Amino acid sequence: MTAPLLPGSTIGILGGGQLGRMLSVAASRLGFKTCIYEPGADCPASHVANHHIQADYDDTKALERFANSVDVITYEFENIPTTALDILETLRPIHPGREALRISQDRLTEKTFLQDLGLQIAPFAPVDDADSLAQAIDTIGTPSILKTRRFGYDGKGQARLTSPADASKALTDLQGAPAVLEGFVDFTAEISVIAARGTDGRVAAFDPGQNVHQDGILRTTTVPAPLPNRTLTDAVLTAGRILNALDYVGVLGVEFFVTPAGLLINEIAPRVHNSGHWTQNGCMTDQFEQHIRAVAGWPLGDGSRHSDIRMENLIGDEMDRVPSLAADPTCALHLYGKSDTKPGRKMGHANFLTPQT
Repeated sequence: MTAPLLPGSTIGILGGGQLGRMLSVAASRLGFKTCIYEPGADCPASHVANHHIQADYDDTKALERFANSVDVITYEFENIPTTALDILETLRPIHPGREALRISQDRLTEKTFLQDLGLQIAPFAPVDDADSLAQAIDTIGTPSILKTRRFGYDGKGQARLTSPADASKALTDLQGAPAVLEGFVDFTAEISVIAARGTDGRVAAFDPGQNVHQDGILRTTTVPAPLPNRTLTDAVLTAGRILNALDYVGVLGVEFFVTPAGLLINEIAPRVHNSGHWTQNGCMTDQFEQHIRAVAGWPLGDGSRHSDIRMENLIGDEMDRVPSLAADPTCALHLYGKSDTKPGRKMGHANFLTPQT
């Protein structure tokens, strides 16, 4: 275990979106500086970071300049090109490590990893063409969901099959990208666990939250989740198994389906997670500070919950609600500073609090 970073050190963050923004804010509270590496200009994280290196991920000189200006590197999204990581890891430590990224960047690799750990997931099969899709449908059946192996998020890169007749259109919709067919899960609820592992191997988890999605995009997370304690405990223990199997450092999000037969893992995310935003107003240490603590080699903080919370994403023109939300004494607003409002775009979130009695 390396020595903890001292205040005044610089944390490098790959990606300049809202997660990078909130990581930068958390880092500043602990006395750290941040440097954002992001190809886009005027990104949300650049508004609050100390430095912003605007360059593409194939710019070797810019990557080297970034690495040499920071003490440790982390990231706010999974799909970082491998070639960029090859350069960066020779110069500075990267947390979470390459193995977590490798697994999470490919749905087939991720599902195989989870299955090999003995964890429960939906039935799946690889799909590369029409013939393999037909074989997968024969094995898994319909309804089912065809998902690209890489680059899918917020409902993108997916096509639902209600019958074998939908196969051709599903392949066309995914434009021939390598894919995975997943069996349809008849679930009663969706939950997620946000958990962290430090450089000393200690694991800490936040309370599981119940999630509601619409059109593939998270709309709300409610904590406490109205589910049996045994179900919630199983979810936390499962997240811990994954963290330890990966020798992980940082915060990890694990999404579950709650079914009559038990928990099924939907996916993992090796980063801070949208469904953990409630921790900003519900805990002494939120997910962003917890991640900074972990990658900096600090002890993990106290993530116990002191309030009941409902987190609600503000998407697209829901920014029109900001004046009324700002007047609500139970609401804590978190806006991302994005200049353009677009349908389906996450513009901020609101945490509605009910203090525990």
